[in-house]
Amino acid sequence: MLAAWGDSTEEDEGIEEEDAAIALMAKSDSDSDDEPLDSLAQLKDKLRGLSKAKLEELLFTLMDECDAINSENCMLNHACSELKKDIRELEHENQILKSEKAKIDMSNLVLHEDLKKFKETLSLKEEAFAADFAKLENESLELNQKVESLLVEKKNA
Repeated sequence: MLAAWGDSTEEDEGIEEEDAAIALMAKSDSDSDDEPLDSLAQLKDKLRGLSKAKLEELLFTLMDECDAINSENCMLNHACSELKKDIRELEHENQILKSEKAKIDMSNLVLHEDLKKFKETLSLKEEAFAADFAKLENESLELNQKVESLLVEKKNA
């Protein structure tokens, strides 16, 4: 390890910078905060050994990544807001459709009841018609027989 800033050779510094950069990138890429504190301490130790220029470079890279994540977060927040708005509109439309369906169902029920009543009325009227028709046929036959008997009597008289 290095004792102070700039006390290392360029070769040692290059190797340590690569190790620290890899460790920093791995740390920033990991999504878990459950890693043991040992790895954080190791990261701190590696960062202490880096040159000021390399630390600045890593800091700028980290800042760029932070800006990119912030931008993505803003876009996701906007998309989330839009989706919530869409959900509210869809829920409202769903309530309207449910209300319309309930009205249609009620209307359909009334129509079925009316149809049932009409069928019952039609059935009763058909029965009455059939009875009246049979009665009229009988009367017609009786009248035809009377007419024939009157014609026969008239011929005989």
